[in-house]
Amino acid sequence: MAVGQNTFPVMPLIRGVALGTTNAGIKQTVRDDLLVFQFSESATCAAVFTQNAFCAAPVHIARTNLAHAPRWLLINSGNANAGTGEQGMNDARQTCQDLAQLVGGNAQQVLPFSTGVIGQPLPVEKIAIGLPKAIANLAENQWEQAAQAIMTTDTFPKGVSKVIILDGETVTINGISKGAGMIQPNMATMLGFIATDAKISQPLLQHCLANAVELSFNRITVDGDTSTNDACVLVASGCSLAPEIMADSEQYQIFAAAVLAVNKELAELIVRDGEGATKLMRIVVSEAADDAEAVQVAKTIAHSPLVKTAFFASDPNWGRILAAVGRAGVKEMELEKIRIYLDDVCIVRDGGRAADYTEEAGQAVMNQAEIVIGVKLGRGDAIQTVLTCDFSYDYVKINAEYRT
Repeated sequence: MAVGQNTFPVMPLIRGVALGTTNAGIKQTVRDDLLVFQFSESATCAAVFTQNAFCAAPVHIARTNLAHAPRWLLINSGNANAGTGEQGMNDARQTCQDLAQLVGGNAQQVLPFSTGVIGQPLPVEKIAIGLPKAIANLAENQWEQAAQAIMTTDTFPKGVSKVIILDGETVTINGISKGAGMIQPNMATMLGFIATDAKISQPLLQHCLANAVELSFNRITVDGDTSTNDACVLVASGCSLAPEIMADSEQYQIFAAAVLAVNKELAELIVRDGEGATKLMRIVVSEAADDAEAVQVAKTIAHSPLVKTAFFASDPNWGRILAAVGRAGVKEMELEKIRIYLDDVCIVRDGGRAADYTEEAGQAVMNQAEIVIGVKLGRGDAIQTVLTCDFSYDYVKINAEYRT
């Protein structure tokens, strides 16, 4: 189940970026589960990774290899290679070596990524058998196939594309992501891969990605769980005819805005596909003292099982939202200044239920598939938005049966 109509877009080709997929039978044999990205020699690469202390073996390897001008990404679904100790590290290194030997490259220029069940050995022999097929399938027009290959409990492939004009030349940005559960990103998303043909230095590209992730993937949550395998990568092939993007330039501002837009749309698609989701909630906290305070309040609401189950039931139980705001940890709240809304319906004002609120008005909003929860704190000018979804019976069923 997913919120809204979500169709994969037409993705333009990006010069200097090729993708190839195949089914390696890692967990299932129905669809592709192995993906290889190949980039031009001129490419620069940026990445951010999970802050989970039990981060997966491929995260360790990818962090190290990022300093070696990566030219390939190797992604498998169906197995996370997390919680696998030294054997997991050796397995991740082995898959990089296997790919490097096939393409005549250096294993340190391969960034590995895995997603799936935690705590099971990575089937390196299956990946080794599948790699030649994935490499043989390398092409510039495989974006939808790539998005499908990285799915786990996702119900649809996620992709976004933007084309911008810099100094009269086109620059294309394509992105894919996966994720539906174990979503509470902390410096990354479940898995996100974004590519562009822009020319831009690695440090500036890293700065651009870090800013974009903070305002997009770090503003979503499905269930409050930060994955062991989160990663987001941004690669620039340098094959556009546009001149190199420089810091503090108008071209950088245009490019950074487009990268942020791609990240935001990919992040929203993850929430729309939250496991068992039937509603999308935008929690907008304004009049906060600073951005951190606004995010703190928004995520407290977003992580509340009582709030999320009330939205699944379309029950305008506004007391649950009020309680979440009250326990968000904001010091010296002036309760009489706080206003809480469902869309444009004010439910809390002057320290309690708004005098003009009616159950009928609240119910009308709760019956919608997409709802804005607005909280005005009356403390300052900061405003932040966090996206989340409801908790349904299917969320419990999906995760109870995840390994079966």
